[in-house]
Amino acid sequence: MTWLVPLPVILPLFGAGLALALYGRPKLQKTVSVTVLALVLAVSVALLVLARSGPLVVDVGDWAAPVGIVLVVDRLSALMLTVSSAVTLCVLLYSQAQGDDQEHAPVSIYHPTYLILTAGVADAFISGDLFNIYVGFEILLAASYVLLTLGGTAERIRAGSVYVVVAITSSLLFLIGIAVTYAATGTLNLAQLSTRLAEIDPGVRLVIAMLLMLAFGIKAAVFPLSFWLPDSYPTAPAPVTAVFAGLLTKVGVYAMIRTRTLLFPQGELDTVLLVVAFATMLVGILGAVAQDDIKRLLSFTLVSHIGFMVLGIGLGTQLGWAAAIYYVVHHITVQTALFLVAGLIERYGGTTSLTRLGGLARTAPLLAIAFFLPAMNLAGIPPLSGFLGKLGLLEASVQVGSPLAYTLVAGSVLTSLLTLYALVKAWNKAFWQPAPAPLPARRVPVGMALPAVALIVVSLGLTVAAGPLYRYTEQAAADLSERTPYISSVLPDGHRGRGQSAWAEGHG
Repeated sequence: MTWLVPLPVILPLFGAGLALALYGRPKLQKTVSVTVLALVLAVSVALLVLARSGPLVVDVGDWAAPVGIVLVVDRLSALMLTVSSAVTLCVLLYSQAQGDDQEHAPVSIYHPTYLILTAGVADAFISGDLFNIYVGFEILLAASYVLLTLGGTAERIRAGSVYVVVAITSSLLFLIGIAVTYAATGTLNLAQLSTRLAEIDPGVRLVIAMLLMLAFGIKAAVFPLSFWLPDSYPTAPAPVTAVFAGLLTKVGVYAMIRTRTLLFPQGELDTVLLVVAFATMLVGILGAVAQDDIKRLLSFTLVSHIGFMVLGIGLGTQLGWAAAIYYVVHHITVQTALFLVAGLIERYGGTTSLTRLGGLARTAPLLAIAFFLPAMNLAGIPPLSGFLGKLGLLEASVQVGSPLAYTLVAGSVLTSLLTLYALVKAWNKAFWQPAPAPLPARRVPVGMALPAVALIVVSLGLTVAAGPLYRYTEQAAADLSERTPYISSVLPDGHRGRGQSAWAEGHG
């Protein structure tokens, strides 16, 4: 069944070409987009089941690794594919119901671009070498430039310009890291790098680790590299903001998990990651507390909760990685759901400004419930999945038992309390306090509400299925810790264990 592996990339690319050929026929474009993403979701679920028996590997063009391009689906990448495909499908359905005239956005361009974004995300998740992870990043970033500036308003162009500069800087750092890696090891294949990096000079290895983590840190929006996000995301249309918030930063987090566990098991940067996690959590949530706009508030909470994931990575333990993976799954669904609900609020009340909203609990009680449930989940109220993920991270921190780990425990608890405060404040102002002026109270299309509700149900389902899901993430973390299943599945027998010394002898 390895033929399924490349389909999450091939299907969206094929769909993008077909949708572009159907330019000017939006109904057919919508049909193509929904069909393609539904097929990608089905394939991802199949891969999620198949990956339980071990990594699935495809050598593109029948060029065996480490010479050729290799695509790998293990437990981690299969889980990320499944969650991301479910989210992208829900957001697409939401955007279609929102209407074709979102500030005169060219919808005929929207569908091909959205599918290209999906292909880039999938490519980053399943690529088995550094350069093709870079290619995946560039595919999704190029598409994100277009989506972010849909409509061509001055505000979106300004935000898009900042986003482009930051993304190019991150890509440049990534390319430099790739160049240094290849110069030092003679390969970019992740499985082969896992052995060769262990045999090079520790100083060079540290430089490579710093370059890669810095590039991925910008993409993941960790502090102090997160300054661009709160200004960029809220300006985009609601569905674009939702998919950006749910997925794009998590691709950076995924790359951090993969490189930390597979390439740098020594954990040279773990202390740095823990300090960054602490700063990201607190600075992000303090920014959220100060906001009076729901979209900006959610953007700052997005930054803050990236810190929880970096905490799990920096702990350097199997328990920490399992909790981080679970928290990534939780956060993708909950954060996307919250941004979709923010779009519903904007559609109904004409704004997301907390100084202009009010009284929505009386006029739109279902909207109040739709905001309250994922908000409490994000804050980590028991027994929801946010609480379970944070509890796993706290347990892993206590298991490490260092002073820094205990400091992170205190920071995590404080961040959770401040998240609760910020979200309750927003809920109170928007839904319970009287509006300073009458709101337009426009009708919310059912087609917009249903995908948002579906994601809320999925996020609640993560609580109901917490046992099986957490066991899956623990197995994924065990594979990451052991590394052998990934390496032995990718490299032919003749290349297993062939380190830097063997490469140097062949190229001396």
